[in-house]
Amino acid sequence: MPRVTYIEHTGASHEVDVPEGDSVMRGAYAHALEGIVAECGGGLACATCHVYVDDAWAERVGPASGPESDMLEFAASERKPNSRLSCQIVVTDALDGLVVRMPETQI
Repeated sequence: MPRVTYIEHTGASHEVDVPEGDSVMRGAYAHALEGIVAECGGGLACATCHVYVDDAWAERVGPASGPESDMLEFAASERKPNSRLSCQIVVTDALDGLVVRMPETQI
């Protein structure tokens, strides 16, 4: 099972197993991690699951889609080139070891 490392804005790190096919957001939710609110439950209707993909993983994860990019405009924290909505990152074996950083606030 792929492992994803979630780093809180405080620096606290959580390395968890996320089933292949689940989103990075669902992995955080399943492990009750602080920092990803996911108000819309992964429906691409809010920006409360905003994360920063670690630079080493940005190319492998890829850029935000058009609708995701539009939704990121509503993120509560600064949008950066490596910003993504965690509900839109589907975990695969190729993403084993992925590192994402959570912003200071989602709302």
